[in-house]
Amino acid sequence: MFRGNFRIEDQPGEITAPAAWTRSGEIITLLDQGRPTATITLGEAELSFAALLPGHDRITVRFHAEPDEAAWGGGEQMSYLALNGRRFPMWTSEPGVGRDKSTELTRMADETGMAGGDYWNTNYPQPTVLTSRWLALHLDASCYSVIDCADPAAHAFEVWSSAARFELFAAEGPAALVGQLSTRFGRQPRLPDWAIGGAIVGLKDGARSFERLEAFIKAGAAVSGLWCEDWAGIRETSFGRRLFWDWRRNRQRYPDLPERIAALAARGIRFLGYANPYLANDGILYEEALELGHFCTRPGSSEVYLVDFGEFDCGVLDFTREETRVWFAEKVLGQELLDIGMTGWMADFGEYLPTDVALADGSDPMEAHNRWPVLWAEVNARAVASRGKTGEAVFFMRAGFSGVQTHCPLLWAGDQSVDFTRHDGIGTVITAALSSGLVGNAYSHSDCGGYTSLFGNIRTAELMHRWCELAAFAPVMRSHEGNRPDDNLQYDSSPELLASFAAWSRVHAHLAPYVATLCDEAVATGLPLQRPLFLHFPDDPALFTVQDQFLYGADLLVAPVIEQGATMREVILPGEGPWRHVWSGADYPAGTHQVAAPLGQPPVFYRPDSAFADLFAGMPGALAR
Repeated sequence: MFRGNFRIEDQPGEITAPAAWTRSGEIITLLDQGRPTATITLGEAELSFAALLPGHDRITVRFHAEPDEAAWGGGEQMSYLALNGRRFPMWTSEPGVGRDKSTELTRMADETGMAGGDYWNTNYPQPTVLTSRWLALHLDASCYSVIDCADPAAHAFEVWSSAARFELFAAEGPAALVGQLSTRFGRQPRLPDWAIGGAIVGLKDGARSFERLEAFIKAGAAVSGLWCEDWAGIRETSFGRRLFWDWRRNRQRYPDLPERIAALAARGIRFLGYANPYLANDGILYEEALELGHFCTRPGSSEVYLVDFGEFDCGVLDFTREETRVWFAEKVLGQELLDIGMTGWMADFGEYLPTDVALADGSDPMEAHNRWPVLWAEVNARAVASRGKTGEAVFFMRAGFSGVQTHCPLLWAGDQSVDFTRHDGIGTVITAALSSGLVGNAYSHSDCGGYTSLFGNIRTAELMHRWCELAAFAPVMRSHEGNRPDDNLQYDSSPELLASFAAWSRVHAHLAPYVATLCDEAVATGLPLQRPLFLHFPDDPALFTVQDQFLYGADLLVAPVIEQGATMREVILPGEGPWRHVWSGADYPAGTHQVAAPLGQPPVFYRPDSAFADLFAGMPGALAR
């Protein structure tokens, strides 16, 4: 590992492929030349595999696939919604900068920090596969594994363990299957009205952030929150403007913060902050955590295992200790954030657990690594619950693994590059929302404007406008200044950008009654708010790979513009028509259409017979107001 980026290699030997089997009751024994090599235990809706040969600690299982059977899943995938034809390692990590080995941006990121990434890198992997036979397979393990859909005849799992347990699911259609998976992994509470009723403005400018917020309000923005991730201070690095990782309010940067938060609350505006599960070794909380034994250590010693996070070192909190979980939830998230009036925060990171640390519970860090985001989510949920704020205070995470759904109320799609690139730009947030939604995450959103600016790659006004158009149709709309705010355009950099953000924040707020209904539906059924087209139109295989447009609920279809310079785009209108174009009021039949998409008018359609048709028809008015 180097700064959350991992190089993983394996050279297995003595590979055994059993060719015969015997059965006794629910136990199948696999044989190789008459020698027992492994067992399969049959359950009502599960299969358990165990290797019998000493030293054999890898299992590959190939599940039959029908010709042209589509496969989805893998957690939150950024590049490909359909998994067919590719391998996807299941290992939480930094997602990479560029994520495309053919690009100069990725090459430079690889050279300078092993950070370029590839199509499969993700903060949130999950070893779950859904198929177009409306079956699902879930590997109930946290070890390193690979979903391998390269062979059209099989959906395979490679498991780095001597045992593997698979859970099996089946349904009559995709909606019911997604509902089953949501029940299995846990459902998020309904998003609070404040979170869906306006935009969260992200500023990290110290006390001046409050003054800048007034310009957004004056411009006519519907503002529900102010997010200041720099509430604990900043640290300037070569990567950009980072935060000071000591989760206490910085009184020099934010004097009178509790009073400021209360004044905003009186106006119906929430204040949000930031935290992550690491403490900088030059901070005050580090010393307290050290004294109380809250850090992971070096094997065989009491030395704190420090991790390089990019020109500063941090201790990793050992969340296998109950005392550590309690301390961080109460001392940090409870007292330092919630008790001064914060109503939410970015719960960042969770992917950096090294594989050579010593953990208090004695567990293997190779097994614990993928579980770390789930433990981190549990700590945050515990803090919120301790103050009676579940369903009111909202934290959002980028890292995840199986089971994070139980604890994390909202995902965000991580650190996209500030561009239109295929594997790391604006379009990846659509794929992220659709893929994560299929495995039980109802709510997703992104950094409006993007985040990562490196090697001269900076925001354009066009990108800023297009990201507003996309963010308005997510359950939460939140801007970000990025890692290098001084080098990049901000939404208050010009009257035009400020007007654009304000206009689309009003559209976002205008849709709140519809979104509230979708939130209720998510609680009742597990269906995500942003949905792939096939979720409601499963009989059309042509929809199985569509990942650049989505259904927002069942009645609204959004086709964001995610190509630089585009003023037209192809739009698929599924099922039976008509679909009504929001901006012109014209009805379109089902099928594929070339639709005008100038700045300010992304293709958006709705069902004329929807109970919310009048609300949808009012979007142009909200945009222009």
